[in-house]
Amino acid sequence: VQLQASGGGLVQAGGSLRLSCATSGSIFSFNVMGWYRQAPGKQRELVARITRGGAADYADSVKGRSTISRDNAKNTVLLQMNSLKPEDTAVYYCTADPLTGRYWGQGTQVTVSS
Repeated sequence: VQLQASGGGLVQAGGSLRLSCATSGSIFSFNVMGWYRQAPGKQRELVARITRGGAADYADSVKGRSTISRDNAKNTVLLQMNSLKPEDTAVYYCTADPLTGRYWGQGTQVTVSS
């Protein structure tokens, strides 16, 4: 399984980015898909996740500013992030959970300037 993340970049505070994660297989193979992030010197943390059925939850730090969604036809998970803050700066990783275990994609850098 390969997860290809894209969409990161440099943006000013208050701006928006949309991260995309394309899977090499069917997105229905996975119970949960999500996004994690890791900022320099900090532990990796969950940003958002979405179940096969479409139920989503978010870290408190991004709730109300971010939306995770699935495009089943394109085997892609999207993370729309709005009102970005400098503290959102991190490497963002896409994940996919089959019945057991977790696949990780390569990270995509998000940098928010103040």
